[in-house]
Parts: sequence; C-alpha cells; structure tokens
Amino acid sequence: MRHALCAITFIACLCTIVARAEDWPQWLGPDSASQWEATGIKTSFDDGELQANWRTPCGFGYAGPVVAGGKVYLFDYEVTDGVVENNPGRPIALKGRERLHCLDAATGDVIWTQGDDVDYYVSYPSGPRATPFVDGDRIYTLGTEGDLVCRKVSNGDKLWQVNFLEKFGTKTPIWGHSSCPLVVGDLVYTMVGGEGTAIVAFDKMTGEEAWRAMSSTQPGYAAPVAIELGGQTFIAAFHPTGVSVLDAKTGEEAWSKSLTPKYGMSIAVPRLIDGQMFVTAYGEAMLVDGVGSGDAKTKWKTNASKEALYCSNATPYFADGTVYGCDIESSQLIAIDAETGERLWGEQEILVGDDAGRRPRHGTAFIVRHTPSGKYFLFNELGELAVADLSRDGMTVHGRTKIIEPVGEAFGRDVVWTHPAFAEGCVFARNDREIVCVPLTE
Repeated sequence: MRHALCAITFIACLCTIVARAEDWPQWLGPDSASQWEATGIKTSFDDGELQANWRTPCGFGYAGPVVAGGKVYLFDYEVTDGVVENNPGRPIALKGRERLHCLDAATGDVIWTQGDDVDYYVSYPSGPRATPFVDGDRIYTLGTEGDLVCRKVSNGDKLWQVNFLEKFGTKTPIWGHSSCPLVVGDLVYTMVGGEGTAIVAFDKMTGEEAWRAMSSTQPGYAAPVAIELGGQTFIAAFHPTGVSVLDAKTGEEAWSKSLTPKYGMSIAVPRLIDGQMFVTAYGEAMLVDGVGSGDAKTKWKTNASKEALYCSNATPYFADGTVYGCDIESSQLIAIDAETGERLWGEQEILVGDDAGRRPRHGTAFIVRHTPSGKYFLFNELGELAVADLSRDGMTVHGRTKIIEPVGEAFGRDVVWTHPAFAEGCVFARNDREIVCVPLTE
C-alpha cells in the first residue's frame, strides 16, 4: 500500500483530512467529554468489515492509549518475576517495569520506549490503570504504585517524578493508583489520598506542589475533571466520601456533597450538563442541581438496587435529560431519567454477550458519542466495537464487530477493560498483548 499510485495516495490523504478531528490526548478524550467530533466516519458496518491497519505487541495494562500529533502513547507493565493472578480481595506481588511507549499513529512502529522498575503489590496486577495526559511537549503518567512522572514527548526523557508514598505517606490502595492525571493551565492534578491530600495540584513544569485539599483515607480511583462554572474553572474531585468542586487555581472548596461508594470504589467521572451533575458509584448514585449557582443541592440520591444506575469501570454519558451507563450489579447497559433516577430500559447482551453465565457482574462497555451523527460508539469487554442509536426509548445497533481479543480475566470471564482512543479517523484499542489501529473512515 505504501507504494500505491500517487493519485490514490492523494485521495487517501484527502479522506484522512476530512475524517481527522482533534487529538485524543487524555482520559475520555478532549475535555474528558467522551465525544468524537470527526466527520467522514462510518456509522454502520457489518460483522468482520473493520480490519486493522496495524497491530503492535505490548505488555499488561488497563491504561488506555492517547493520541496526539500523529503519535500514540501507551503505558504498560512488563512482568519480570511473578505470575499475574486476579483476585478482587487479595493483592499479588510482582516485579517488573512500567513502560511508556511512543508509536507512529500511521504505522504502529515504536519510536521510543522509556520506563522504570516498579514492584507491584495490588489486586488485579495487570499493569498501570491511569491513562496518560499529553500536554504540548510533555506527557504525564501515574503508575500503579503512585509514581507521578513527567516526560518529554520527543524522546521520553524524564523531567520530574513524585512518589506518593515518599512525598505524602500515602499507601497504595488495593486496586492500585488509578486517577488519570489532569492538566489545566499551569497545573497537573490527581487524587492522592491521605490527611489533607485527597487531591493535590502540582506545577506541571517542575512537579512542585501548588496546593493540596481535603482528606480521605483512600484516594479512590476516579480522575479529577475540569468544569467551567460562571466563566471560572473548577475541578470536580470524586473521592470515597463524596464529590467536591474546588477552585482550580487555589483548591478552595466551592461545595461538596456526600456519597459513599462500597469498598471506596469512586471510579466514574462525574457528568455535568445544564447545571446538573450526575455522580455514580458502586452502591450509590445522585443528581446535584444548581451546580454553578452557588447553591448546589442534591435533587435525588439513592442506593435502591432497582433504581438509578451504579457504574464502576466505565463512566456514563449524560445527554438530553438521560444518562446511559453500565450497571455494576446487573451488567446491563441502562438508561435512566436524570430528573428522577427512574430506569427506562436495560440491555445486558451488548456488554457481556450470551455466554457470561448466570447473573454476571461488572459488565463493561466504554461509551463515546460521535457528535456529527448523534450516534454512540460502544467498546465492550468482549473486544467488540458497536455503533448504536441510544435514546430514552431504547437502543438500535447499526454495527458490531470484534476488533481485539479479550485476553484479560475478571469474574471467570475473558475481558478487555481498557478505554480506546478515537483519533486520526481510527479507533486505537489495546489489551494485555497488543495495541491495534482500526480505520473508521467512510
């Protein structure tokens, strides 16, 4: 293909220009919005129709790929001693190396690899959890054992590093540090945990602490997210005792609402739309109204098993008064009325397939809205990419096909629990063995 006629190459380049939108530089894409703005994208396809442009081997990891400036960055773990075993209540000891790879987005060729030796002692020890953040000429990673690292995107050279145990005395939670770094302006934010250090902001150039806020016995597993309220930037921080909205520059708290996830499992990013914030976790969910009014109030809050939506691995999507997400107990893709928390419909097969056994839990699909078409891409734990219409009335699937094998394990199922990236007219997905690039251009 590289030696095709110039005319064909020119046409292909034009297609790429049409399809290419902004990069996918962080967790959940630009602005953590779970939205893809590219035009010229397929919104229907047959089973087996999508074929990979390239496949490149990689190591273990839950951290999703990010794409910026024609490069793909992937954070993984190379095990040198020990055996990966998954037990939700028991840590496993491993020796290995956390590695950051830079790949050519067009070919999958590895441009550079940098990393550090890190001993793991966590449950589900299959590599780093936190997706990197690319900010200009720098990239930020948070390792499983609490190593916040800044590197050059040009060659991976390390510019600074902060270890949470050494700096703050914060012990690694049982499922590892998972709070994807967030860069806003001159600062990089992440959940740390501990007395007075539930969230910490660092100078992104030096790694020096800028401010710290709140206390929590555990850091939780959610990424902080930037929100704009009244022309001012705030940080929404979801931690094991609730959600807090803080001034991005100073860390001063604007408001806080209590929510208590089971097992400290604050994971899904809070979703904000039209002055309302939906917060969900294992065992409890709520809707906060008047988020930017100075008088935020909890509109409803519930832990009833057959109401609302309780998300774990995957962040829900909030649109047009409806929230769509993966329910931890039922393993269903569920739609709820945001105003009341009432369940509108639920579908299990789209998450876990037909062979998941009786009463599967933690069924997972990552949801990204393709805004030009209004349709949704769903990447499920089976390694399948689907495209569908989602509404209050139900789901209509317009295409579904496997793009990568589910080589991980959870609750007796073969799974892939890693958020893909959508950029360059393609979807980039990884498991514990390889990363693939699959074109989605029409």
